[in-house]
Amino acid sequence: MKKKLVLFFVSIIMIVAVVVNFSMAVAEDSVVFSSQEKGVVKKASGNDFTVTITFQNTGNGEGSWSVNVVFEGDSWSWKGTAKTLTLDANAKKILTWNGAVPANATVNSVARLVVYYDDSFKALDWWIQVVPAAELTIKSSSVT
Repeated sequence: MKKKLVLFFVSIIMIVAVVVNFSMAVAEDSVVFSSQEKGVVKKASGNDFTVTITFQNTGNGEGSWSVNVVFEGDSWSWKGTAKTLTLDANAKKILTWNGAVPANATVNSVARLVVYYDDSFKALDWWIQVVPAAELTIKSSSVT
């Protein structure tokens, strides 16, 4: 009886070890993304913009993430709509968000693009600088 009980506990421990090992292997799936470039984009208040990001699962199994983008600044922010991203190992996918600079965004203010996925985030090197909607140009002049 004692031998059967020991064998039972050893079997349970082995099953738990296999399940933990499998779940940790799946948990190691990771996602990388590329915004392909970086820079400052000048937009007036109310102007539309498009964010396009290529994501890749660099893990060795299928992974699924909740992904969203936000422009964050001191005087204004904009938040996209969260999307679910499911990728097989090494697979890539392009996601796109469309938005507009808020109408009350302060001229000369800036906001940085941040990508949120599950419990992580990454600030990318993309910025929107708010510029005046009106622009003065001298068309002609004369002195007599």
